[in-house]
Amino acid sequence: MTAQQLLRCRIVIAFALVYVFWGSTYLAIAVGVRHFPPELMTGIRYIIAGPIVLAACALTGKRIALSRGDLFRQGIVGILLLSVSNTVLSWAEQYVRSGLASLIVASIPIWFLVLDTWVFRGSRLSTRGLIGLALGVIGILVLLWPKLLHPSGASGHMEVIASVVLLGASVVWAIGSALSRKWQNGVNAFTATGWQMTVAGALNLLIAVALRDPAHADWSWQGFAAIGYLIIFGSWVGYSAYIWLLNNVPTSKVGTYAYVNPVIAVFLGWMVLHERVDAYVLAGTGIVIVGVALANSAKLKTRVLNSEEQPQLAACEQIGD
Repeated sequence: MTAQQLLRCRIVIAFALVYVFWGSTYLAIAVGVRHFPPELMTGIRYIIAGPIVLAACALTGKRIALSRGDLFRQGIVGILLLSVSNTVLSWAEQYVRSGLASLIVASIPIWFLVLDTWVFRGSRLSTRGLIGLALGVIGILVLLWPKLLHPSGASGHMEVIASVVLLGASVVWAIGSALSRKWQNGVNAFTATGWQMTVAGALNLLIAVALRDPAHADWSWQGFAAIGYLIIFGSWVGYSAYIWLLNNVPTSKVGTYAYVNPVIAVFLGWMVLHERVDAYVLAGTGIVIVGVALANSAKLKTRVLNSEEQPQLAACEQIGD
């Protein structure tokens, strides 16, 4: 097997791990937040997972010591992805069905495209990308339409609020992922993963203690089982594969996990937690997935430069993600 074939094989395996296990983590999070407050649950999860990943890196000969600058950058990525985005997801699943939460998070590839277009590259969006962006927004509105139209008391209002906050957390996840790719040069992907989880876990635990979360936790075996599943399959397996993919595959392609995760999450939520799957969920799912597919397949074009800048750079160079 050539080096290129081996790399392709590793990419396929990494995608499969992210597709399957991250889809199932929505169910585990929904179970976990029934027993542990979100900050405490994510703090325990990452403060265990991170140091063990670093220990495994050290035992296999990988360098785990980072410069102060690299450690700061990996800490920022960990805070964005895990202390903010993942903790908000855990909080939101107290009010939002796990399947619906996964569908909102499925919008992340669209935010990747927005960042590539208007923040990091200054490129202009193709027609296909614009249609994908519009469909993504429409799909999320369809998913939330029953609650927006007829909010049923405090729980209905909280589901809408949590959904909107979760949408914001998806944007933060896209930013953190883009920064992870940008700042990963020279840092082993698994070492970076270990430090990101360790920093985020320590911060989340400090916040949990400040909020007196341990006193409100249900220290039951079901809660620990959920955290254990999240540590092994969400953090060690899924998150490590995700970070590795960010360093070997274009960011927008990594975002294709959003096609598969919602399907698995909706199915498990329906089967295990008996979550309702109605016409709005089915229609919104289809629209969001089509929008994400269009966004991922869209090409970006650099903006047309003025006449003074054209000699230095090609005006219409195609950029593939």
